Amino acid sequence: MRSFVFLLLLTSPMLAADSPVSPGAKPIKLSGGFKFTEGPTVDADGNVYFTDQPNDRIHIWSIEGKLSTFLEPAGRSNGLCFDAEGNLWACADGKNELWKIDVKTKKVTVVLDKHDGKLFNGPNDLWLRPDGGVYFTDPFYKRDYWKRGPEAQDKRAVYFLPKKGELTRVDGDFAQPNGLVGTPDGKTLYVADIGKSKTYRYDIQDDGMLKNRKLFCEAGSDGMTLDDAGNVYLTGKGVLIFDKDGKKIDTIAIDEPWTANVCFGGKAMKTLFVTAGKSLYSVEMSTKGAARQ
Repeated sequence: MRSFVFLLLLTSPMLAADSPVSPGAKPIKLSGGFKFTEGPTVDADGNVYFTDQPNDRIHIWSIEGKLSTFLEPAGRSNGLCFDAEGNLWACADGKNELWKIDVKTKKVTVVLDKHDGKLFNGPNDLWLRPDGGVYFTDPFYKRDYWKRGPEAQDKRAVYFLPKKGELTRVDGDFAQPNGLVGTPDGKTLYVADIGKSKTYRYDIQDDGMLKNRKLFCEAGSDGMTLDDAGNVYLTGKGVLIFDKDGKKIDTIAIDEPWTANVCFGGKAMKTLFVTAGKSLYSVEMSTKGAARQ
């Protein structure tokens, strides 16, 4: 009997003990009927904003569990993120722009549309550090709705825009950069190269430059988030969860062909919201979302 138990311990996956998923929790489908959901982010109250990119809409899933449309048309927005003042930033893929949206008035400001006089390839995901500086990825995914020429930039890169100052390309060594997220203290940035199935970790300098690029894990990601324990959440086929040292500690299976993105939300910030395929899902967690997502 002892040898049988020992064999089970050797062959069973040792993930559950470290998992931040609440015991017994499973993904719940909250809403469906979209074309492709993306870009979830959370406001100060816990309401989750996300995009249905092909339908050109930004939706809200409220803390009361109600769905509404926030903005339509929405620039074919992909990644979203709130700043400290409550403005919603968006990677507006329709014309390869970076937007800032006043949530109260829904007024759109086009912050950026070019680098070195040329169109971006297509801003995809973004993260705002505590001082208001913006990092965003610029991969290239050819869209059938674009009225433009071929890939304009010579690098598929990560850019940084300080709150006051000029745009800088901070790393261009990627096959296809996609998801990114930073730590609440503004000192560490994670960037996924989905084209090479790798995610990297950087030290953020005061001037916004990135140093000490290190391989975090052998997995790429469409979208990313963090919890307050320092765990990193990647997406693609389900949700992959890694601890702060890059060790995989769990996988949340989602019944969709592709899982695009994730964020924490809800009143207690302990619900993981998942945009996947034509639907929006939630999973109850034992950890909270990091302060900035």
